[in-house]
Amino acid sequence: MNIYKKNQATVQSLIEETRTVYSLPLFYERLNETINHPRSSISDIVKIIIDDQGLSARILRLANSPLFGCYSKVDSISKSVTIIGTQQLRDLALASSVIKVFKGIPEDVLSMTSFWQHSISCGIVARCLATYLRENNVERFFVSGVLHDVGQLIMCTTIPEMVQQIRDYSVNNDKLYYKTEFDMLQFNHSQVGGALLQSWKIPASITETVTYHHTPRFAKQFPLETAVIHLADIICHSMEFGHSAEWCVPRMDENAWERLNMPVSMLSTILKQSEPLIHETFSILAEGI
Repeated sequence: MNIYKKNQATVQSLIEETRTVYSLPLFYERLNETINHPRSSISDIVKIIIDDQGLSARILRLANSPLFGCYSKVDSISKSVTIIGTQQLRDLALASSVIKVFKGIPEDVLSMTSFWQHSISCGIVARCLATYLRENNVERFFVSGVLHDVGQLIMCTTIPEMVQQIRDYSVNNDKLYYKTEFDMLQFNHSQVGGALLQSWKIPASITETVTYHHTPRFAKQFPLETAVIHLADIICHSMEFGHSAEWCVPRMDENAWERLNMPVSMLSTILKQSEPLIHETFSILAEGI
């Protein structure tokens, strides 16, 4: 492991390097500002969305998908906004934008198709868990699940050779990937992902869950949300809903499980609700990857 001592990478250096290559589309900033402005109307929001034809098409498909259970045809963005809600729409736009931002990572470093299968599956499972827990705005759980491993993409982009070395050491020594990252770098992908989202001024309800999804006991402001993403991630690993850089199933944090206060028997119900939604949502959000 001595070869890693020579590494000078820090969370901040990776974020600075990433921001010179990847940034959120300007329309997302405009959308966020418009939604937060007290005098904005639905027509103001619609004007911004229709400027991005790809996003418009994805929003319409999502509004007509089982994710929202609408029984009548949704044929306009304004109706989509009404059905989905403005805050929820912003969260979906964020998830969709980040998926489209990160491209060009070599297949031998990370399979993007499998990565987004895992991430979107995590978002769907988290959304279903939040629905069971009767949480408000379940789309924030969805977007946190979709983005929980975004730090892996940053590291694959900035230090791909080291990512491969960390993965090899993790597998060969039967050790969890995120723990191997920390041992060798003194930080891991969850911290990197949280730092990037914070630099993009994404709400703390999302950045904290991403930062601590492997260590939910450290979440201070949003411990329940973090516990939900923690459990959703473990479920998706155990069910092999796609794959991230992690090669085995992480251990469940007992405190996180106790915080959720749900019977084990509910997990099979959550899975039955999640599975039909995963494939269709993936086909909408990850089209063209």
